[in-house]
Amino acid sequence: MDLRNQRRLAAQLLKCGVHRVWMDPDNLEEIEKAVTRRDIKNLIKQGLIKARKKKGISRARIKKRLMQKKKGRRRGHGSRKGKATARLPKKRRWIKTIRPIRAYLRELRDKGLIDRKTYRLYYRRAKGGQFKDKAHVKLHLITEGLLKEAENEA
Repeated sequence: MDLRNQRRLAAQLLKCGVHRVWMDPDNLEEIEKAVTRRDIKNLIKQGLIKARKKKGISRARIKKRLMQKKKGRRRGHGSRKGKATARLPKKRRWIKTIRPIRAYLRELRDKGLIDRKTYRLYYRRAKGGQFKDKAHVKLHLITEGLLKEAENEA
């Protein structure tokens, strides 16, 4: 049986392509009898002719990748495009280093574990980039004898 005409009319009425038109396989004889646009409209209302859903592009893989990136995966050497300074600028890195050091020195000074002169000296040294992190400052103060190990739990 030739249903090309019915398929074409249904596609126009459903505003979709002919390949998206679904016809009920149990009622093909009834669909074959429909020759006018009104007949086809009635069949669409009855649910004997429908438009299939559009096939989309799944975002499941992208979502999975984004979840992994959120966890910190996929950041190895093979995935890097920019220079290290493009990914984390020098200034940002410096800020991440200097703020905890200065906060630690301030804390020691306020608790009275180091005097103002020592604070100022180490503040300047920190600004000059002598210490790589807070632990380095702590170690330096202990080795210089300016801070006792029991006190460094500040």
